[in-house]
Amino acid sequence: MAVRLIGVPTNSAGRPGGVARAPAALRAAGLVQALRARDGGDVVVPPLAPGRDPRSGLIAVDSLAGMVESTRRAVRSALDAGLVPFVAGGDCPILLGCLAGARDARGGPVGLLFLDGHEDTWPPHASTTGEAADCELGLALGRGTEGLPAPLADLLPLVAPGDVALLGPRDAAAMASEGARSLAAELFLVDDRTLLAEGCASAARRAAARLHAARGAWWLHLDLDVLSTEALPAVDYLQPGGLGWADLEDALAAALAVPGLLGMNLTIYNPDLDPTGAGARRIVELVRTTFGASCRPRLDAP
Repeated sequence: MAVRLIGVPTNSAGRPGGVARAPAALRAAGLVQALRARDGGDVVVPPLAPGRDPRSGLIAVDSLAGMVESTRRAVRSALDAGLVPFVAGGDCPILLGCLAGARDARGGPVGLLFLDGHEDTWPPHASTTGEAADCELGLALGRGTEGLPAPLADLLPLVAPGDVALLGPRDAAAMASEGARSLAAELFLVDDRTLLAEGCASAARRAAARLHAARGAWWLHLDLDVLSTEALPAVDYLQPGGLGWADLEDALAAALAVPGLLGMNLTIYNPDLDPTGAGARRIVELVRTTFGASCRPRLDAP
């Protein structure tokens, strides 16, 4: 694979620090070299603001819409150039731009392999934080889109339930306690305990093969809070359970062995919670040993 790195320095909490600093911190830790990639730079993220929009229920909704559109264009540009986009966030709503760009380039929907410690299917008005990072998978499925700005609402839905496979979520109890309905009955979902019991490689291979059979092409979403707190404490919302680094490496290696990968996004690392940079270096090593192992330089592409 010839890869283009795309940074999306956004934070759906509406402030410029935290996860918005992740693309720069991961570059400094060697992400470009691990991917043997051409660096496409950062997309434009409109100014962030912490206020919660009463119509959509989301914080910084206008910035969200602009970020999704700029990410969409960057992903499509990479795919049209014959490159595999590796999109480094920021937080999970970058997925909406990734899926839109992939759909544009393919001329139709793609599958989604979603590795995440949360379902991210909260209805926006029910979200306890107002962050689009609680909601992006629900939005991608066309749920809870009322009140969104027209350019963003018009993109949705981006995937159908049968096009999605979730691996590793462990927030079902938290959702239930707040009255939010899990979509586990509608989606292919393997929670963290079942994933570990089945074997991460086996489950990931099965999920990716399912998506490849359904759509031919698929996108990989990796939220690093699928890892346990012990493995990576540099994330904003900690919870019990989760995977170890070796478990995640096994899952990624098995998924990437299945044909059809279009691109990947990586989210939720917070450099403000990683003062020594150890987390960034371990993330880059994960990329090097899994995704980077399949990459090759593409010197003729910008």
